[in-house]
Amino acid sequence: MKDLDPAAVAGRIRWTADEAGKVMALPFMELLYLAQSVHRQNFDPNRIQLSRLLSIKTGGCPEDCSYCSQSARHGSGLSASKLLEVERVIAEARKAKEAGATRYCMGAAWRSPKERDMESVIAMVQGVKALGMETCMTLGMLDAGQAQRLKEAGLDYYNHNVDTSESHYSSVVTTRSYADRLDTLAVVQGSGIKVCSGGILGLGERPQDRVEMLVTLANLPEPPDSVPLNMLIAIPGTPLEGAAPVDPIDFVRTIALARIMMPQSHVRLSAGRTGMSDEMQALCFFAGANSIFMGDTLLTAANPTEDRDMQLLARLGMQPMAAWEHAPDAPAGDAPAAPRILARKDMPVPILR
Repeated sequence: MKDLDPAAVAGRIRWTADEAGKVMALPFMELLYLAQSVHRQNFDPNRIQLSRLLSIKTGGCPEDCSYCSQSARHGSGLSASKLLEVERVIAEARKAKEAGATRYCMGAAWRSPKERDMESVIAMVQGVKALGMETCMTLGMLDAGQAQRLKEAGLDYYNHNVDTSESHYSSVVTTRSYADRLDTLAVVQGSGIKVCSGGILGLGERPQDRVEMLVTLANLPEPPDSVPLNMLIAIPGTPLEGAAPVDPIDFVRTIALARIMMPQSHVRLSAGRTGMSDEMQALCFFAGANSIFMGDTLLTAANPTEDRDMQLLARLGMQPMAAWEHAPDAPAGDAPAAPRILARKDMPVPILR
């Protein structure tokens, strides 16, 4: 894999697992060099998108996702709650904005939203959007009508992770299929909402499963605008409570491959950061991760405190992005986009020799 031109690699339209696997297997320094080169062609390397995630309905989910504490089928001890009031969600979003977040993500532990809840969910989207924040929701599977109503309410992003490769998926979830996941992504894209979709490392998958997961995402009709990559938090009471930890270098390799394969996507360093050193997180940023969740809780899991995150970003000389910065061109009527940031002119893009 010598003489890799970042522009040529990043311009690839379709990927095969063999091609992506060869890139993943590059010597670590070459892989990072290539990923950082691609990153600079599409983003300012010193800016990062800050999101906040709130569980608007916790626990009691009928799905059996092996990693999840919110499944009613597991013994994690998490009690189910009702959907939060709209006013409380908007109040929490306002606090998040004051703390520096530009995207507000709301998650409900549902297989799919029920009609009785849609009015409140739509009001949440409208209220958060009125604050000048990007909006994101994860509510399980959607049908076309639900997606269209969320789009009309102003929803910017919809999160629906594929979790892992298609071949490994049935080892992690049995209550819905991989095709169900992809069908929801197709519905979301068809509505005009931006897709947020990624996966989890540490589910007992092979390195090849990580490659295949990224190939699935990169080869969607449009790659996801946001790609969250999580390191499993092994939660007591779930089937994966004893899962082996992910090797940090392997995790960074996956971040780098995601950046190379999906050059214009925000690659989010998501769950599991409490188990990462500052140095590991810095390597992930160098490899192309440019989004994190703020706040000390992600749905039901721990997350670094805002103070710790701000201290790390200050040490690295990184600054928060503005809302909608480097978002794909928005149709008329959507929130105005900040100026698109490309590679800095004073830093020529290197080419591997």
